[in-house]
Amino acid sequence: MLVDEDELLVPRQVVDELEETASYDDEQGRAAEKVLRFVQQSTVGVRSVDLDPEFPLDRGENAAVALANAEDADLFLCDEFNRIGLIHASLSDARLITTPKLMEVFVHRGRLLRADAVDALDSISNLRSWGKNSYVERVREILDG
Repeated sequence: MLVDEDELLVPRQVVDELEETASYDDEQGRAAEKVLRFVQQSTVGVRSVDLDPEFPLDRGENAAVALANAEDADLFLCDEFNRIGLIHASLSDARLITTPKLMEVFVHRGRLLRADAVDALDSISNLRSWGKNSYVERVREILDG
């Protein structure tokens, strides 16, 4: 979907985090393996960036913000809700979009069935502890429509 329309870039540090997560024998490990296969088999670009030592988030978010700013990205996909304000404030020109919001857009554009989006959001919410996040709940309400 996205790969056909946009150039997708992922920081090397995020790929490293995915590789570490993929080493676990659980649902998150299997999901990370799927993402890594997608990155390897697609045109997703993997870039190394210098990290801002003062940025108060983990290496993945730090690298993603640095890459978005260095590449003058149009969009920045994020699923870090606890510090989303900090990430938003740190982006130069990129428009911040979250995973739940991206699923909502896919539904509205006819690229994802509403029921599939709700199921995916529920599944991700369970894995990522998003269950009571007000942002996620609002997107779920919109999808349940």
